Amino acid sequence: MSELNKEVVDLVWRRPPSGGVSTSIFRRWTQGFVFSENEPTALEQLEGGPCAVIAPVQAFLLKNILYNRESPNWRQASEEDQKTALCSTLSEILESACSSPTTGFCLVTWAKGQKPESSQPPQEQQPSESCVCHTPLLNAHSFRHLQMLTYSSRPQLKIVVLSLYHTWRGCCGVLLFLYSVILTKGIENIRNEIQDTMEPLIDPVHGHGSQSLVNLLVTGHAVSNVWDGDRECSGMKLHGIHKQASVGFLTLMESLRYCKVGAFLKSPKFPIWILGSETHLSVFFTKEMSLVGPESPSEQARRVFQSFDPEDNGFIPESLLEDVMKALDLVSEPEYVSLVKSKLDPESLGIILLGPFLLEFFPDQDSGIPDSFPVYHYNGLKQSNHNERVEYVEGTALVLGFEDPMVRTDDTPVKRCLQTKWPYIELLWTTDRSPSLN
Repeated sequence: MSELNKEVVDLVWRRPPSGGVSTSIFRRWTQGFVFSENEPTALEQLEGGPCAVIAPVQAFLLKNILYNRESPNWRQASEEDQKTALCSTLSEILESACSSPTTGFCLVTWAKGQKPESSQPPQEQQPSESCVCHTPLLNAHSFRHLQMLTYSSRPQLKIVVLSLYHTWRGCCGVLLFLYSVILTKGIENIRNEIQDTMEPLIDPVHGHGSQSLVNLLVTGHAVSNVWDGDRECSGMKLHGIHKQASVGFLTLMESLRYCKVGAFLKSPKFPIWILGSETHLSVFFTKEMSLVGPESPSEQARRVFQSFDPEDNGFIPESLLEDVMKALDLVSEPEYVSLVKSKLDPESLGIILLGPFLLEFFPDQDSGIPDSFPVYHYNGLKQSNHNERVEYVEGTALVLGFEDPMVRTDDTPVKRCLQTKWPYIELLWTTDRSPSLN
């Protein structure tokens, strides 16, 4: 690892002007993948920072447990079940990051005789304490205690990842996995995808993971943006998401109009979404597969209409109505468009509202989504959970039409985040308080 030391450090941490990453920031990232004592299929995050790795791993872990496991009780897991599910998940993310089958896979682990030990004897350790480094053996800028193993085939990768289960669970397991993903993807490939090559994957001041890091783990590509496809801006190509992701991503930043998440992340293959706040990542999920079924005509119409409304105002200038109708293969003869304009804008305000437009062309459209369905929210931080017990918060979601909903629930960050996907969603949680995004 010595020859890769500087390149990996610059990509992941990039030394701040002060000269190095603070000990407290780095220590937050030295945990392993540890399961909650209270929720056997949920990973626990011990301090702020590593959610950029833990939340995507949790999302894929849930996908594998909910859809690949035969046991009907997905919230129960033996230690062997945990081992199988975690290692399958880590292998899947590594496979997604692999640039081509010919380049193979890299696994970063401890060099022989170099694995750090906890400061307490094993019999005195609490379950989470064995997963944090209590020794100065490692720091962000030293890789001398690590080795890189390379493998050329997927079956081989899965066997070795399984054999390293206790490494992933122990001290620095999260970082060792992150370094493995980076070297499997290739440092140069990541640099070519990141928009700002001066931005590190982990902020050296606050310890938060970047959007490029989240996208790398979710899609296998370290692009910096969440929209669909590439865009041109002042002659520069800005990379986005290029295909439907297995698990999705929604962010509170969209409700504040700082960004717009594209359909490839908003409508994933499985009904599991990583939720982003200003400082943290959590996971929202359900078993209701109809949520990720093919677009209904009304959903397509909403998406197309909104593509002509980039500022998300809920309306378009009437001059764009013909273009929207053409894009949806609706009758778009000038006389008919003029008639529709007068009907949708009777007061001649010069705008066409989304709601009346959908009512006009898709009045009885059934989206195929049930009126209500069970949902769950995961937050890996102990202090963000009731009684500091990392457990899924259970609830019921109501996805209503654009007419005034019959049920009104409290305006919460979780709800505002989900409204970027379902504008009229309402949430009824079984707990006294809404789950926390932070």
